[in-house]
Amino acid sequence: MKLKEKEFEAILADLKSLANQMGAKVRFERGDFKGGYCILKESKVVVINKLSNTQRKVVILATALKELGIDEVYLTPKLREVIDEMEGDL
Repeated sequence: MKLKEKEFEAILADLKSLANQMGAKVRFERGDFKGGYCILKESKVVVINKLSNTQRKVVILATALKELGIDEVYLTPKLREVIDEMEGDL
């Protein structure tokens, strides 16, 4: 799927909103890591390296959402397609 940078920014915002709806906090931090989903003191957290490019952030967040379980959550067809395609890009 070919997307422009602005489209990735919009998708990242949608994915972040979805994560919040699912009870997960999304944090953008600096460090020597790629990012992913974890449980920190009983809280669901997705940590993403803030130095990554927007496409990489989308891939990491999409993968984390799949781990959280989005099968029963309503997603727009476009967003579901993005998540399904991004999963293999890690």
